[in-house]
Amino acid sequence: MFKYLRLILAAPLLLLAVSCSTQQQAGTAPGTDPDLEAKARTAPQQLVSTAPRTQQLQQMAKAVLVFPDILKVGLIAGAQGGKGVMFAADGTVMGYYTARAVSWGLQAGGQTFSEAMFLMTDSAISYLNTSDGWSVGVGPSVVVVDSGMGKSMTTTTMKSDVYAFIYGQQGLMAGLGVQGQKITKYTP
Repeated sequence: MFKYLRLILAAPLLLLAVSCSTQQQAGTAPGTDPDLEAKARTAPQQLVSTAPRTQQLQQMAKAVLVFPDILKVGLIAGAQGGKGVMFAADGTVMGYYTARAVSWGLQAGGQTFSEAMFLMTDSAISYLNTSDGWSVGVGPSVVVVDSGMGKSMTTTTMKSDVYAFIYGQQGLMAGLGVQGQKITKYTP
């Protein structure tokens, strides 16, 4: 029993420690994270392979916020977190962000996944950069797109500020979503 209790308490603490790590690598420019940027540039390729129309969505987006590795763990209480990069339409880095969330309820397990958020309007980008952390569910309208919708999207059906895709799930845990996530800008 104590073994499981320690696991319940250790998982969120480990997640917090990993997400707060901002150690600067030797030989990198201040304010950059080349490893995270490289992962964030390659992660959407997996999304495009499962939902090819996302490539068209990416071309229409004003910016794309990519979290290549989000870790979610939980046993009744859960936590998730990861770091990401926002790219402008031309591929330049607009900033670095963290995504964190806590949850409770009937849940057990651990999982990693990727998330891509296509910001379609200048107001969505402005809101993210000027607010004190964006709590998803407050502010710009977000549509979470599943694999079926991702295959049938057209330019006439896309009317939201932000489209979020969760993909590349590995591990055992049910119930992924972006509602309740807090996204905050940080400097590496």
